[in-house]
Amino acid sequence: MIYIYNDFGGTHTTSLAAAYHLKLLTPSSRILTKEEILAVPYFNKLKKEDAGRIIFHGIDEEGHPVYTIGRRSSKLVVPALSDLILLLENRYQFNEKIVFSNTSPTVPFAMTMGGFFSRGLGIDMIGVPLLVKGAQQCCHHIAELVEKTKQIANEAKDQKIIKIENKEFQA
Repeated sequence: MIYIYNDFGGTHTTSLAAAYHLKLLTPSSRILTKEEILAVPYFNKLKKEDAGRIIFHGIDEEGHPVYTIGRRSSKLVVPALSDLILLLENRYQFNEKIVFSNTSPTVPFAMTMGGFFSRGLGIDMIGVPLLVKGAQQCCHHIAELVEKTKQIANEAKDQKIIKIENKEFQA
């Protein structure tokens, strides 16, 4: 099974989701610290040119690889990747379950603005504090989203491609 967390930029909520998935962050009732958030691999590190890159974050405790992708405003990325997977399966007997989990619904307004200032305009002095505040606002939702993603993936025995939109986590 391969997990791919996706959102607009692929550097904030997706990085947090991958970190929760890989147990680099542990879900708890407390809010993440600024230091914990900024230490997450790839958090606020990717640029516009990195959009569409599938980034490997690690192998989870069950031996499954975890990736992220920033899809920008394109609604075509996940369907195109799904079709590519089906092509590989039919042509080359690729036999792997792929789980796409959309982290976009967890993004609060502070994170949207922080990403705009930091990644879009390069003004980290304004952007980073907003990103930290946004991450602190949504960290519980992201941890829940990861657990739900794993549960759906394990319960979907016959599905090869699983697309989870996570609309119930709307910020």
